[in-house]
Amino acid sequence: MAAATLSPVDTEKISKLNSAVAGLNQISDDEKNGFINLVSRYLSGEAQHVEWSKIQTPTDEVVVPYEILAPTSDDPEEIKKLLDKLVVLKLNGGLGTTMGCTGPKSVIEVRDGLTFLDLIVIQIENLNSKYGCNVPLLLMNSFNTHDDTLKIVEKYSNSNVEIHTFNQSQYPRLVIDDFTPLPSKGQTGKDGWYPPGHGDVFPSLKNSGKLDALLSKGKEYVFIANSDNLGAVVDLKILSHLIKNKNEYCMEVTPKTLADVKGGTLISYEGRVQLLEIAQVPDEHVNEFKSIEKFKIFNTNNLWVNLKAIKRLVEADELKMEIIPNPKEVDGIKVLQLETAAGAAIRFFDNAIGINVPRSRFLPVKATSDLLLVQSDLYTLEDGFIIRNKDRTNPANPSIELGPEFKKVGNFLSRFKSIPSIVELDSLKVAGDVWFGSGIILKGKVSITAKPGVKLEIPDEAVLENKNINGPEDL
Repeated sequence: MAAATLSPVDTEKISKLNSAVAGLNQISDDEKNGFINLVSRYLSGEAQHVEWSKIQTPTDEVVVPYEILAPTSDDPEEIKKLLDKLVVLKLNGGLGTTMGCTGPKSVIEVRDGLTFLDLIVIQIENLNSKYGCNVPLLLMNSFNTHDDTLKIVEKYSNSNVEIHTFNQSQYPRLVIDDFTPLPSKGQTGKDGWYPPGHGDVFPSLKNSGKLDALLSKGKEYVFIANSDNLGAVVDLKILSHLIKNKNEYCMEVTPKTLADVKGGTLISYEGRVQLLEIAQVPDEHVNEFKSIEKFKIFNTNNLWVNLKAIKRLVEADELKMEIIPNPKEVDGIKVLQLETAAGAAIRFFDNAIGINVPRSRFLPVKATSDLLLVQSDLYTLEDGFIIRNKDRTNPANPSIELGPEFKKVGNFLSRFKSIPSIVELDSLKVAGDVWFGSGIILKGKVSITAKPGVKLEIPDEAVLENKNINGPEDL
């Protein structure tokens, strides 16, 4: 796609911005250049518009069903060869603030006293010891999580997993009124800056020197995933398929449910596979985009990418992903953050595919309602892997809605003496000042509402099946 040219007014804006950014000595030249480049693309209106009539549903060659992947060899030597080509990279830039926690989200305890990061390290430790391989773990931090993460990873120093950390770019927030960087206006703290989305993983890998170091050790593929997706574990069938078929990029997709209608989907467009996000959809087609019948799959953000291809495309400056404008307000000043997403890079890689994976590979923990699922008897923990209970016959997880009293992890934990049994639960809705005893079993559809100003306690060992509870008299 040819770069659009800038108007004289926008050229002047970029020129002033360039001068202002040059004086920001908190960031590197790579970051300054990357930022100016992103803003120039944004001003030129290089947004990628999708012609709806050209969209095609991808075939099974483009989005491969997981079931048809060839089984991997049982020979430990063959498996070791495969795994020695792999690097695992977790996106670790997010804070746990929405769940009421301080520090990186990856240090929230998920189950049995283990954090997201503990589970990730245990999984890779088990692979490395079982096959005698060396799969390293990379953590891409943001300036928000960097210092804390460095302290946290010290506890794994005796592990057989090489852990490397690097920072994604740090860009200045743009003041909308006069198009100047916020830090130039005296906002020198963290609020003046932002990490520009996980699309930045590719240039940051290169700029940090990690990419060349990994290539020099014979690594070929990186498996990128969100640190809070408990289903994103190394899969030998996927890795083997990509190496055999020389796929430069693979996005794991999974069938949509009604909860996933906003997730990006894969389409075939002008001969290439491409991610279609809701922001790119013309208004008149938004309902069609959300329909499960037409667009059946969505992006899990589990991505497998060839390292040499990343190097080639970053060096040629060809990764021009769609820009996501994210307006914010800092101390009453309206600012703009320009971001990109890693999944949108799929269209720049050769022989890129999707793989339609089982839902078990997408188990994100975004809220305490998700924490309730993974801490319950719906799952067990084996060798760092969260395994779904076979006694659950319904392939879908129960839908869980917890009121604001449960939003913060600390409050959530204090309101449950123990996590209820939910293997036979379809849905749970909790509102108000509700407290749970121990040994409770929930089945079918359960709704519990405490009246305003009234504390409602669910007694120990209670069995609630298809119940609507509005007070102690309903128990």
